[in-house]
Amino acid sequence: MRIAAKLVPVLWGSTAFAFALGLFGTFAAPPDYQQGETVRIMYIHVPAAWTAMLAYTFMAVSALGSLVWRHPLADAAQKAAAPLGAAFTFICLVTGSLWGKPMWGTYWVWDARLTSMLVLFLIYLGLIGLWQTIEDPNRAARAASIMTLVGFVNIPIVKFSVDWWNTLHQPASVLRIGGTAIAGSMLWPLIVMALAYTLLFATLHVMAVRNEIMRRRVRRLAITLAAAGEPATARMLAAEVTS
Repeated sequence: MRIAAKLVPVLWGSTAFAFALGLFGTFAAPPDYQQGETVRIMYIHVPAAWTAMLAYTFMAVSALGSLVWRHPLADAAQKAAAPLGAAFTFICLVTGSLWGKPMWGTYWVWDARLTSMLVLFLIYLGLIGLWQTIEDPNRAARAASIMTLVGFVNIPIVKFSVDWWNTLHQPASVLRIGGTAIAGSMLWPLIVMALAYTLLFATLHVMAVRNEIMRRRVRRLAITLAAAGEPATARMLAAEVTS
């Protein structure tokens, strides 16, 4: 908690600076010779996709920490990351649809990359629902960790779907054998925006973990008060936890 209190202002400042620099580069970058000005959606869409997969990878690592080492902080980190990952996946899907309309003539096709990202979004929602359904935190953590590790198989499918199947989605352009296929004037704003998204995820995640720790402390206090014969105070604290 002490580390989070000192880290959050630094993270917010770094995030704001990265977004300011990235957005400047986004508008300063030249239009694409084929896509024109619509290529600027890339600077929102691609970093959102990368961050969505990064968040789920972080959740999978946290799930291992929860199952193998039973570390409560790993469980809190995993739970706090799920809504953030779902939000970034939603941004990716929406901006991808907006980008697809002028390029493909439709907002949605059952393309391998799009479908696997939709599956990722549904997995995120399923994990959030699982945590809300199971009242016992320990049982919820174990069930969510198992589901997270099983669902991790979708991450390489998202990454390599454009290589494994014939899809409308363009192949990898940044991280690929033979070097990047994007011009430097368009690459650096994309990298900066990816850094900004990552910093935003880190900032919100640290804050969410801190809130989850406080929520669990209040829950334990409510259980202790209920056992000590103070049900009214316990109910009030329990209401605070659920809200």
